Amino acid sequence: MMNSEITVAEYLLIRLKEIGVDHLFGVPGDFVLGFFNQVLKSDIKYVGTCNELNAAYAADGYARIRGIGAFSSTFGVGELSAINGIAGAFAERVPVVVITGSPATINFRTRPLLHHTLGDYQIPLKMYEKITAASTQLISAETAPAEIDRVLSTCLSHQQPVYISLPADVVMMKCNRPNAFHFPLHPQSNPDALAEAIKEAVKMLNKAEKPIVIGDVELIRFKLQNDFAGFLDKTGFPYVTMMLGKTLLSEHHPQFIGLYEGDRSRDYVRNRVESADCILQLGALMTDFNTGGFTTNLDDSQMISGNIGFVKIKHHYYENVHLHDFIIGLTEKLLRRDPATLDIQCAHDGCVHRHSEPYQPDAPKPLTIKRFFDRMSHFIEDNSIVIAETGVSLFSAAEMLMPEGATFIGQTFYGSIGYTVGATLGASMAAQDRKVVLFVGDGSFQVTCQDLSTMIRNNLKPIIFLINNDGYTIERVIVDRPYNDIQPWHYHKLVDIFGGGLGIDVRTEGELEDALAKAATADDLVFIEIHTGRMDCPESLRSAGRSMAKTNQLD
Repeated sequence: MMNSEITVAEYLLIRLKEIGVDHLFGVPGDFVLGFFNQVLKSDIKYVGTCNELNAAYAADGYARIRGIGAFSSTFGVGELSAINGIAGAFAERVPVVVITGSPATINFRTRPLLHHTLGDYQIPLKMYEKITAASTQLISAETAPAEIDRVLSTCLSHQQPVYISLPADVVMMKCNRPNAFHFPLHPQSNPDALAEAIKEAVKMLNKAEKPIVIGDVELIRFKLQNDFAGFLDKTGFPYVTMMLGKTLLSEHHPQFIGLYEGDRSRDYVRNRVESADCILQLGALMTDFNTGGFTTNLDDSQMISGNIGFVKIKHHYYENVHLHDFIIGLTEKLLRRDPATLDIQCAHDGCVHRHSEPYQPDAPKPLTIKRFFDRMSHFIEDNSIVIAETGVSLFSAAEMLMPEGATFIGQTFYGSIGYTVGATLGASMAAQDRKVVLFVGDGSFQVTCQDLSTMIRNNLKPIIFLINNDGYTIERVIVDRPYNDIQPWHYHKLVDIFGGGLGIDVRTEGELEDALAKAATADDLVFIEIHTGRMDCPESLRSAGRSMAKTNQLD
């Protein structure tokens, strides 16, 4: 017979498993060891990382695939090492559960000068309060279950990180076994505001001769892809995505015309969006990278914008209108248009995307960024997870037409250097049946490279393309100074140092073909070092550099 009483740690672990966490990323430290001992007895697998920052990045990458992620570390020194990773998840609306093993509750009252502490034991919690949707310190077995449920529910409903401080003496306190978890429902819209918003939007869309739809990141985070697909199927409207919303739906969708990023867009995409007589924007965050350095030329008088919690039409605001309800309401009211009348040039059919361009290698020719990503557009498999580090990798990969079923991950808003190494670990652990491909620059890789070893340790098999352009090219296109230089490494040899995998050095188009042939048959992690010129990058990145130089008043 199942015992009705369990420990607080067991309660937390049962709840994590219920909401979709199968792996917990972390780094040990004495205040968290009691909790980790309980993790080892649970149905959740502990995945140790080389540092706390990468544990947070891994939980973020895991959550982008699974819908929830978690990491745990020790009080003070551990959790504060990870805080930048959680800040990125907060900015980009990624649900991550932070669990800190903290000193016993008596120490919070008496405040002895224990190691890892700051005198004021509440400082870490106060810091995390600024970058989480909810936080709690568990202080007793009587209150812990309700607090755990509250915080986890907020994590799912807000799609943002939450913070749980678990004191060492609370870990083994006994509480009742939980009933089934009540997953949060989306907030109810104000029915009058919803009806008025739908009425005004439908009138504008019915009147429009050349409507366009912009779909973006909130549709992904709040799992509204099916609602969005149903809307497109019903209306026949063409749509674009922005950088944060890349692979919202299949990029082979017959109504998808490409990536919209203001002046950095392809000509047809920019003209089609900015000449539209009605623009329906759903779930968009108007960040600088999303908008091509704030170069979108969108007329407010033609705009309908739906976000989580509100709708804006022209200059009218409708508060307490949920995006899900708004999309469903529009779908019910609108009629299907004849695609022939809507000026749709599909992204996968002759709209100058890389995938539509043939590639023939010139064996002795040194590789360039353009030729490398031209080749990659024919290499990435269906259903892959493609991860691109901020910089040359992100701006180049974003221009690729992704294959059927692919998921694209880039920290396009927060842009923390080195994010993708940990994110690749997390995504690979979250979807071990899918091919994971990482594009990362040498400068970014040097920040977080250690957890390449964690991928090898866990027998994960991503393909990693390291673009060695001798330093921080993304910073050089802003201003080229000696602080953008880094120490050269023999990166492809790191797999031997870290204990496994296939490392290959590539400088020419012919060597790339040989490397890709080996990668196709390898049953290990594959690490391919690609050498290019230090200022070799796409024009979209140069444009971003000019924009950032102007913003920061740099010569």
